[in-house]
Amino acid sequence: MSENYYAGAYWGARKESAARCATRAEAFFRAAADVDASLSHWFQQGKSRKDALRRPIEISQATLESIIRRGQDRVVEELGFRFSAWNGASDDDAAVGVDATCGGYSARVGNFCFLQLPSRGLGSERVLTAGALEALVRGMAIAWEPDSAIATSSAHRDMVTATPKPGTFIGWVTYLSRHRGTVPPLPAPVRVEPVEDKGTLIVLTPERFTASNPEHVALAERVHELLDRAGVLKPLQVQP
Repeated sequence: MSENYYAGAYWGARKESAARCATRAEAFFRAAADVDASLSHWFQQGKSRKDALRRPIEISQATLESIIRRGQDRVVEELGFRFSAWNGASDDDAAVGVDATCGGYSARVGNFCFLQLPSRGLGSERVLTAGALEALVRGMAIAWEPDSAIATSSAHRDMVTATPKPGTFIGWVTYLSRHRGTVPPLPAPVRVEPVEDKGTLIVLTPERFTASNPEHVALAERVHELLDRAGVLKPLQVQP
């Protein structure tokens, strides 16, 4: 069964300026570039592929701030800044899109950075590994300082919850902020790593995690039970 994968970082209401959001975005894009070459070049969205390719994004604080400012909601300031990017892949299966909202401080919406990862080809073979996704999620955690982050199979997400709420389920690679509490000991082959002083990274399996593998699904369910019992799986939390 072919599965699609994504990575996302999520956090609650947090008022931040366009300049601060740009600093975070620059750190994220630079971390992504270190993961794989397919994540090192980005373009603004356009009316067509040809149009977008004429709009490369310079990964600098000044350029990103300019782009982010244009994404501010003109009516409701508290919704923050919205921006998107595309990696310019010629093959749709290798395409990676980024969609993000930063600086929102409305209780009605959350902030996030979401990537649809490549589904096939050499790009997916390189990116869809435990090492690459661990580096990607770690980079997202350091750059955005989210409440939670995840990189996993969309099929598994849909299998375990009909109404996915960030922070309430786990995936192949999961990050939980320290504000959520202490992550308990977890069974092998699960690996648990600190992310600076910000939180904890949990990697379920060293091989590609799939919803079609009963052992992977059972392991994820067991880890979910342990984390839920420890009280660290809960909807978005606002950091103090």
